Parts: sequence; structure tokens; C-alpha cells
Amino acid sequence: MDNDLFSRRRAERFAQLLDEANGGRRHHVRSRVDGQLAPLVAVGQRISVDPPAVEVDPDFRTGLRAMLLATAEREGIGTTPATAEPAATTSRGSLLPAVTARRARARGAILVGIAAGAIAVSGISAASENAVPGDALYGMKRSTERAQLALASSDISRGQLFLDFARTRLGEAAELRGDRIGYSAVLDDMDADTRQGIRLLTAAAVQRAEPASLDAVNTFVASQRRAVSNLLDGAGRADRERTRRSLALLDSIRERSDAVRAAIACGLPAPTGSDTLGPTPTTCPGAR
Repeated sequence: MDNDLFSRRRAERFAQLLDEANGGRRHHVRSRVDGQLAPLVAVGQRISVDPPAVEVDPDFRTGLRAMLLATAEREGIGTTPATAEPAATTSRGSLLPAVTARRARARGAILVGIAAGAIAVSGISAASENAVPGDALYGMKRSTERAQLALASSDISRGQLFLDFARTRLGEAAELRGDRIGYSAVLDDMDADTRQGIRLLTAAAVQRAEPASLDAVNTFVASQRRAVSNLLDGAGRADRERTRRSLALLDSIRERSDAVRAAIACGLPAPTGSDTLGPTPTTCPGAR
């Protein structure tokens, strides 16, 4: 593969083609390299539809996790620093605490930068993928998610990512059953991710007057509702009440998706109102 393949222009064009293949906005420009990039776009689309199963070596995961925890403890990451002793009086006595604080922040920024780079090249995200709230690596897990959102190329991609995160929060909730506060907090995050994803996908459907992104919404609601319902088994009263609120949200999303689809089908103008689930379409004439 020649080095020119990774030139900026070709890389940008490849991102555009891949976005179009996954349902994103179509670009009206065409490039002479489209034919060369077509096989790569096909591979990228297959991977996004049916991602390959990747198994991380258990020994690698265990060793990496131990190393990261040791580093976090040594550097004081995730802990509240102790109150500093009064700085010695010098000609710049009042400036010493500020300088020390800036150096500490600079060291923290360097560590964050190193960690961000390590995510891409050493599989740190694999070590944190099973972390739950309260674990030392949970912050790394959420930072990885924010990085994915920042790299997403369209609202549809971001919406699908938010729904993926909602599925992840569901898995964390299953680990926290019995911890009333932790369980409820994770479901709050799950519902927030769900609303963000649904709002982006329903808005994309309305903007394009195409219901394709609503198919992803309905698929998500069907699978997520089954999984959330499983949390009711053996749950205490407080957990059951909180779980039912998430189920009610999924029911509301399905109703909104059906309403948006019907509005597109009967040619209604784009809705002017919206809420946390996205556009609020009016009812088609003659509909019950």
C-alpha cells in the first residue's frame, strides 16, 4: 500500500465515502480516487455492520490492569491531594503555591496526553472495558467514549455511538444490582445516552426525509427493552421502580419513532417543535 494513500486529501475523501456508505449525508463532489478507495469502503462497511470478534489475551488484560492501577496509585490519579504546607517565604513567596499548582496541572495534562495516546496503541481501553462506577479505570472508559464521539463524522454516527454507550451502561447496571444508589445512577446515565442518540437519529430522519435511521432506533428499542426487562428478575422494590422508568422511556421512544416515520410517509412539513427525544411531528390527516 503506497504512502500516498494516507495523504490528507485521500484520507478525507475516504472518510466521506465511508460516511455515505453508512447512511450519512451525500457529498456532491466526486474524486478521481473514488475507484481506488471503493474496496476499502466496502471493507469498512462490512466491519461496521458485522464487527469481527476480538479476543483479548486474559494475561495481557490482567497485567495491563495491574500496571495502570499501580501507576494511578503512584501518581495520585483519582485522589484528592492533601492540603499543601505553607510555602516558605521568599522574594516570590506568594507565587510559590500557584507555581506548584501549575506544575501539578501540567504533570496531570502530560499524564492524560500519554494515556490518550496509549489508548490508541496499547489497548488500554480493553483493560477498562469491564470497569464499573467506582473502579479506578472507569474514568478511562468514559474518556474513551468521549474520544469516539469527537471522532464521529456525522450526527448519525454520533447517534449510533450514544446507543452503543446506552447498551454499555445497561451491562454496568447488571453488575450493580443491589447497590441502590449506584444502580440508579448508572440507569440515569443509560437513559441520558439513550435520549442523546434518539434525538440525533430522529432529527437526521426528519432532515433527510428518510426513515432509514429510524430502523436503527426500532432495532435498539426492541433489544434494549428485552435486556432492561431482565433486570427486574430478583430485583428489590427500589430497583424495580427505577427499572420501570427506563422501560417507560423505551416505550415513549418507540411511539416517537412511529410518529416520525408516519409524518415522513405522508409528506408532512418538518416539525418546528422538539423535546428530549427530537422532533415532535404532527399527526397525519385522517390518522387515528
